Amino acid sequence: MVKLWLENCVLVYPGVCQQVKRKKEAGENRIRPGRKRVKVRYPKVKEKEAGSKGQSILTQVLDKGRFLRLGESLSLNPGRAMELRCKGTNIGWAYPFYLDTFNDNRLSIKQHERYSQLILTSPSAADTGEYSCWVVLCDGEECTKDGESTSATYIYFTDKDELFVPSAIHFEIIYLRPDKPATVPCRVTNPKINVSLHREVPAEEIAVDGIQVSYNPMKGFIIQNPSPEHKGAYYCKANSTTKTTPQISTKYQLLYVEVPSGPPLVTIEASSNIASGGDIFNVTCTVLGEPEMNVSFSWSYPGQGQRPVSIHDSWRLINRGVGHTTRISQSVMIVDDVETIDYGKYICTTKNKHGQTLVATTVKSHE
Repeated sequence: MVKLWLENCVLVYPGVCQQVKRKKEAGENRIRPGRKRVKVRYPKVKEKEAGSKGQSILTQVLDKGRFLRLGESLSLNPGRAMELRCKGTNIGWAYPFYLDTFNDNRLSIKQHERYSQLILTSPSAADTGEYSCWVVLCDGEECTKDGESTSATYIYFTDKDELFVPSAIHFEIIYLRPDKPATVPCRVTNPKINVSLHREVPAEEIAVDGIQVSYNPMKGFIIQNPSPEHKGAYYCKANSTTKTTPQISTKYQLLYVEVPSGPPLVTIEASSNIASGGDIFNVTCTVLGEPEMNVSFSWSYPGQGQRPVSIHDSWRLINRGVGHTTRISQSVMIVDDVETIDYGKYICTTKNKHGQTLVATTVKSHE
C-alpha cells in the first residue's frame, strides 16, 4: 500500500499530490541551504575621532597639499617657512617661549572652521624646540585644556653653523637639589651631533654612563642625583660632521642648593624693641629660600595709613656651609622721628609659590 504524505501538498488525483509553496515568515532566510554561500557582514567600527587619546591631531603641511602626521620629533632645514595644522574647532598652541617673549612677528596662528594653522616664516636654529597643540573645551566663559587631546613634536632646525640652540644668556646658573635631577640645558640643532660635557676646574670631561649622567638632545645633560661634588663651572662641546673645529656652548655655573622647597622660612628683627620719641628704628624681615624662588613682602604696622615709613626690598645669593647656595631676600622698614602712634606690633607677611608665612615683633616705648 502506498502511503501518501499530505503535509504541505494538495491531492490532485489518487496517488499524486502537488507541493504548495509556503509563505515565508518575516525575517526568514530565503536562500536555500547548500545552494549559495552567504557572506557575513560585520558592522563597521567607527574610528577614533581626531583628538582622542592615542591619535595625533598635529600635522605638517607639505608641498602639493600633502600632509604628514607628526610623531615625537622632526628635522627640518632652516629658512623655509613651516606650516603646522591641528584638527579641531578650538585649538590651543605651545611653542618655544622666546617667540612670545620677543613678540616675534614671524609666528602667526589662525583658527579656521575645522582646524587651527600655525605658520613660522624664516625659521632658524633658535626656533628648535617643542611645538604642541590641544583641543580647548569651553563651558560658557570657562575654558579648559583637554589633556587627552594634546599632540607634541620636537622640531630640530638643523643648521650646520649653529650646532647648539642659541641662547640670549651667555652665562647661566643651574641649581642642584638633592631631591631631584638637574639638567645642563645645552640642546643641539641636530640629534645626530656628538656632544660632551666638560668641567672647567679641574679641567675634565664628565663621563656619561646613561645612569648617573645621561644625555638627551631635546633637553641636555641630566644629572640624576646631584651632590655638592657636582658644583662648578661647566660647558658643552659639539663636534661638527663638516668642520674639524668643535663648537662650545654657553657656560653654566652649577650651584648646590641647601634650603628645601616650601613656604618662606622667615625671621623678623627690630634694630631696637624699645624706642623714645624722636628716635629712628628699623624692622627687618628676612627669608632664606631657593635661589630662583621669588618672594613678596607686605607689612602691617601701628601707624599704617597715618605715618610715613620707608620700605626697601632686596635679595642676593649667599654661600652657606660647603658648596651650599641660598637666596636671602629682605624687606626693611624704617621708621623716622618716632611718635606715640608708632609703638605696637609690626607684622611681616611673606609669600612664594608654595605658600605664605607671617612673623611679628613689638616695639615699645622707652618711657
